[in-house]
Amino acid sequence: MDSIKDTADQKYLTVSELNWYVKQKFDRDPYLRQVFLQGEISNFRYRRNGHQYFSIKDDHAKINVVMFKGDFDKVQFMPEEGMKVYISGRVSSYEPQGSYQLYAKTMEPAGLGALYERLRQLQEKLAKEGLFNQDHKRPLPRFPDKIAVVTSPSGAVIHDIMVTANRRFPHAEIDLYPAQVQGEGAAPSLVAAMQQIAARGGEYDVMIIGRGGGSLEDLWAFNEEAVVRQVYQMPMPVISSVGHETDTTLCDLAADCRAATPTAAAEMATPDRGEIFAWVNQEQARLLNLINGAIRDRKQALSRLENSYIMREPQRLYEQKAMQADQASQALVRQMELLLNNRRQRLELMGQKLYNQSPALKIKQLEQTNDFLAKNLRQQMDRLLEQKKSVFGGLVQQLNDFSPLKTLSRGYSYTTDEEGTVLTSVSQLQTGEKIKLHLADGIASAAITEVKEKDHGREE
Repeated sequence: MDSIKDTADQKYLTVSELNWYVKQKFDRDPYLRQVFLQGEISNFRYRRNGHQYFSIKDDHAKINVVMFKGDFDKVQFMPEEGMKVYISGRVSSYEPQGSYQLYAKTMEPAGLGALYERLRQLQEKLAKEGLFNQDHKRPLPRFPDKIAVVTSPSGAVIHDIMVTANRRFPHAEIDLYPAQVQGEGAAPSLVAAMQQIAARGGEYDVMIIGRGGGSLEDLWAFNEEAVVRQVYQMPMPVISSVGHETDTTLCDLAADCRAATPTAAAEMATPDRGEIFAWVNQEQARLLNLINGAIRDRKQALSRLENSYIMREPQRLYEQKAMQADQASQALVRQMELLLNNRRQRLELMGQKLYNQSPALKIKQLEQTNDFLAKNLRQQMDRLLEQKKSVFGGLVQQLNDFSPLKTLSRGYSYTTDEEGTVLTSVSQLQTGEKIKLHLADGIASAAITEVKEKDHGREE
């Protein structure tokens, strides 16, 4: 049984083994290492900073496509749903799922529409950033001293510009910055020439960039993003003259002005000498008329002054002023006196207030109050003493009336024992006990020889 089971295991492959085998077949097939396809984009969802996954289809079939970030960053346009494109890459299998797909290396729009599509997308992108806004357009200088020209040195453009500029405004200096205007290296050449001009700072008043007419492919360098951005960043106004009047490039939109031809660009950049002379003569005549009119007006004014009564009798010029000065002086004196009186009254009032608040006055008032209170206190004390004396006299009289001494003065006495205890009953006495008799004028000692007690008035 085990041998039969081992034979079955050897006969059947695992899914991973089959997918690996199929992938090896794809990778080793020379016809699938580089495949060129054309078709319509389907299921495209742009993934920022990541790989792109979508499909390519025709009327009858569809294939999945993977384009890694490094390859997609080289694509010069933004793919859109339904767009027809050319794609090159290799066909292989995605081993975990067992599905085959195209690993794209390059992609571009199909046919001539590719350039128009790239142009449309770039124009929308730069327009959103504001490179074509009219608010950023700068006016051209009326009298330029130096003009920089970026174009091919062998074309008719520079010749037409120089001839036209010298005819219209010989004062302007024309400097050519040669650049390649067509072909693969045209865009870097144009950018390098404009960067040289920008590095010269404010030396140039205006710049002209252009070339003759041609197809969209011939003019494509002037639609490159780097060239358009450099035109927008130039420190001086830019005139774009690319192609014929019907041709419009992104440089034309980003420039401050667009000219249909190189001759028209030179006419925009320079004023017409004949028009300048005519304008100068017109302004000169107008200035002379203004000066003559001003001189005439001044002469008339001077004549009126010479014939005026003030010039004939100049003392009248200051008589009225002298009267006004006297009136002003008198008014000033009155105002000063009024002001001094007000100040004096305020000073007296403040002095009176200050005197009322004087410490000496306060002390004097306090002394008077103190004297009054002291006198009142003495009077009150005298009355109080008289009252107390009267009360004391009454109390003394009462005390005298009840005093035993007064009774003693009438012949009475009181008896105490030797310790001073008052004896009020014979029961407190014993025969032979010594007692003291207190009289009005002294004390006498005695001894008890006999004690008799009364019983209801009878002696015992």
